[in-house]
Amino acid sequence: MVVVTGREPDSRRPDGAMSSSDAEDDFLEPATPTATQSGHALPLLPQEFPEVVPLNIGGAHFTTRLSTLRRYEDTMLAAMFSGRHYIPTDAEGRYFIDRDGTHFGDVLNFLRSGDLPPRERVRAVYKEAQYYAIGPLLEQLENMQPLKGEKVRQAFLGLMPYYKGPKSLFPQESGSSHLDPAITGALCALPLPCPTPYLLSPVPVMAAVFTPIDHLERIVEIARLRAVQRKARFAKLKVCVFKEEMPITPYECPLLNSLRFERSESDGQLFEHHCEVDVSFGPWEAVADVYDLLHCLVTDLKAQGLVVDHQCIGVCDKHLINHYYCKRPIYEFKITWW
Repeated sequence: MVVVTGREPDSRRPDGAMSSSDAEDDFLEPATPTATQSGHALPLLPQEFPEVVPLNIGGAHFTTRLSTLRRYEDTMLAAMFSGRHYIPTDAEGRYFIDRDGTHFGDVLNFLRSGDLPPRERVRAVYKEAQYYAIGPLLEQLENMQPLKGEKVRQAFLGLMPYYKGPKSLFPQESGSSHLDPAITGALCALPLPCPTPYLLSPVPVMAAVFTPIDHLERIVEIARLRAVQRKARFAKLKVCVFKEEMPITPYECPLLNSLRFERSESDGQLFEHHCEVDVSFGPWEAVADVYDLLHCLVTDLKAQGLVVDHQCIGVCDKHLINHYYCKRPIYEFKITWW
């Protein structure tokens, strides 16, 4: 007769030591949890790729050789397909990269044969080259238009660090304006003269850290707040753009030139003032003139999708000292919102 109980017989020996079978079971227990046990479906071993690699870039399908993806070592693609990282596959077995694939074909063409995109796609492909960290492609695109011209333009705008200030100075809280309440309150006061005197004199690059908001963004914010306050379709604001620091008089120009170099520091302070405008740009020392900066302003504002018109409405004409008057040109910017 065999008696069956609900308790398995204790395989341990009376002295408390484990049997050989118990020790073998403990030895066979994996030291590292498998992908299923750990709750992740990621393989623990290095991933191997075929010679011909099918790709799914954000829904766009491509096929290329593994050597093409590894052509340049210090790129993100080479690192991704080095075998050290896991890349998920879609239902058809294509390796998936969660990135818009519209311009990935241009990236592949460069990796295959060094081909460059046409001019109308240079900016878009440049962003993809930045994302995939393809240095040789970035270098060649930077020598093509319009990026080559943009480098020249930025060299000019670099003379005015307040043109586009540090973006880290903007509060990024959801549901709020880019400006903190103190700045927003100042902008709502109409008209708004430039509240930062150090921005109207030559500013070293390091001084940009004191800029609460860059001047290009200031134009947009003033126009937005002014249109909302007035329930208007458009907003107008005054912008002063001046290249020369010195004021001009219509009848004492020779004295002006001599005073520029011979005046003392105390005399120079007598000429410092703020034009009654919303935003001021200048002065700067370069061949580029006022019209070049106006072109930059209009171009960058239109790049934000804004409808911009501007015209010169006169000069400051503020009396400074003796027979000297400010003759900085004043421009009216009209920004239409809808």
